[in-house]
Amino acid sequence: MDPTGLVSNIFNATKKIDAGRKGFATRGKEAEGRLLYEEGIALAMTVFKEAQATGDPFIMLLVESAYIMQERELCDKSDKDTINSLTKANDSLEDAFLALQAVEGSCYRAVDLATPHDKKFRFKDYPKDAFHIACSSHKTRLQNIIRAPGIDPIEKELLKQRIVNLPVAQDGYLEKQIKAFLN
Repeated sequence: MDPTGLVSNIFNATKKIDAGRKGFATRGKEAEGRLLYEEGIALAMTVFKEAQATGDPFIMLLVESAYIMQERELCDKSDKDTINSLTKANDSLEDAFLALQAVEGSCYRAVDLATPHDKKFRFKDYPKDAFHIACSSHKTRLQNIIRAPGIDPIEKELLKQRIVNLPVAQDGYLEKQIKAFLN
């Protein structure tokens, strides 16, 4: 699986989705906008499914992060609420990348010592670190978007696919945590 190709496809998908949305709002461009929008959603759905199929938490996080970065880049600069939300999501995913790097390092066991053993600080008996926190908070963010009125049904399907990817990424990450503790 070529991560660069997936990221490139995500950038293309988000550009088409954005152009499609702008076409909806332009008289005489509605049909063209709808086609671009649907094409972008279909491409993004394919990329998210391909990322999920790898089971690799890095690839799934990379694709999600690229999508969020592109959404933020294409967001209307006056939409401060959305920009702030996307910035927080991006920052959280950056922390998750750091946790992924740490779990593959030799001193990850220290995380277990520094993390309370209460259930609320654990994911399946392992430390709920920045990776798990990012996945669960991002999942909540996406679920809130789905509940917003006016979301197109095909975009809801894309949001649902993105939500499905997060627990798969967590399970792949959990395997890395287990491996780190066994070494």
